[in-house]
Amino acid sequence: MIESAVLWLLKVLAAPAVGLTSVFLISFVSATLVPLGSEPAVFAVVKANEAMFWPAILVATLGNTLGGAVDYFIGYRAKVAFAKERETVWFKWLAHFGPKAMLLSWVPAVGDPLCTLGGWLHLPFWPSVFYMAIGKFMRYLTMTAVLLYVPDGFWKQLGQMLGG
Repeated sequence: MIESAVLWLLKVLAAPAVGLTSVFLISFVSATLVPLGSEPAVFAVVKANEAMFWPAILVATLGNTLGGAVDYFIGYRAKVAFAKERETVWFKWLAHFGPKAMLLSWVPAVGDPLCTLGGWLHLPFWPSVFYMAIGKFMRYLTMTAVLLYVPDGFWKQLGQMLGG
């Protein structure tokens, strides 16, 4: 049931008429603890229209940062659930670096839980969001710029290999 719902959502979000809306929604959802990558959506919009480079980067950054803020609030409210975990190295490290640790919110598999832990530790909200936004912006800027330099022939070959 969940798989069919995710496939339906991806089909709806793939509609060309909702390019930046799709980028925002996918970026927002992928910043939560749902394992979904948003870079392909950003790249697809930019590849279809290179004039959308900066709007797509900024919309993805906004969506992903807001999703990170949701993770922060989940952690903020989940203090009881993580009480035993407070003694781990992650918590001590995060408490030491404070909001600046949110620069690492872009790291796959680590970044989203890091935002949740930041909320759990009650790190200052706005500085945390500021550093999240910087980290996420740099990820989208770097990933999209690098992918634009890959020749089109590579993507066609990759599509053929994956498609059949």
